[in-house]
Amino acid sequence: MRQTSQISKLTSVRAGFMALALTIIGAGFSAAQAEEKPAAAPAAAAVVPGKPKTDPAAGEALYSNGDASRGVVACVGCHGPNGKSASGAWPKLAAQHPAYIVKQLKNFKEGTRANAVMMGMAAPLTEQDMANIAAYLGKQEPSPGVATNKDTIELGQSIYRGGIASKGVPACAGCHSPNGAGIPSQYPRLSGQWADYANAQLIAFREGTRMNAPKMTVISSKMNDKEMKAVADYMAGLH
Repeated sequence: MRQTSQISKLTSVRAGFMALALTIIGAGFSAAQAEEKPAAAPAAAAVVPGKPKTDPAAGEALYSNGDASRGVVACVGCHGPNGKSASGAWPKLAAQHPAYIVKQLKNFKEGTRANAVMMGMAAPLTEQDMANIAAYLGKQEPSPGVATNKDTIELGQSIYRGGIASKGVPACAGCHSPNGAGIPSQYPRLSGQWADYANAQLIAFREGTRMNAPKMTVISSKMNDKEMKAVADYMAGLH
């Protein structure tokens, strides 16, 4: 009986040692696996593209001198020093909202705004070039102008400030502001702009030769020549 008890105790001890050994071996194997398994790579940081930084100095260089090596022609020849053109054949660009200038240059390059000269001028420009030129022009002092037709000044003022209710023409001031300064990135500055140029653009919108501003196409389609000339002349004197 005593012998049977001793054998039972010995068997239990052996079983305990065996379980402990298996536990130690299993733990060692798991640790080895952990060492061999490469650490998970950290998640890559999300890259958020930002707008290119503008360089007004580089913009001035392109505006004034162009870049012959890339076929970029200087803007100053038509738009004048500091964006103050000499006649209504070319728009004044001084103090124009940079976002608006960039949009127009892109439209010329893409062909969504048709003008043979400007399409050729914009073709070699990169997006950075456009942003730099626009930044330079946006920093220039506005170029003042005057209304010259005293016979239509009241009509022009009435249209600009109140629109033409009978035709469904909204007041220009609603988008371009009471003093013609416009709303940055949405509507251009019109104060001081050459009346000839402003009138030509209204006609282009009405006739469908300029189609990069659908709202203006609708508005101009409701105006006659006299109304366009009157409001264009009035805007030239805004400040």
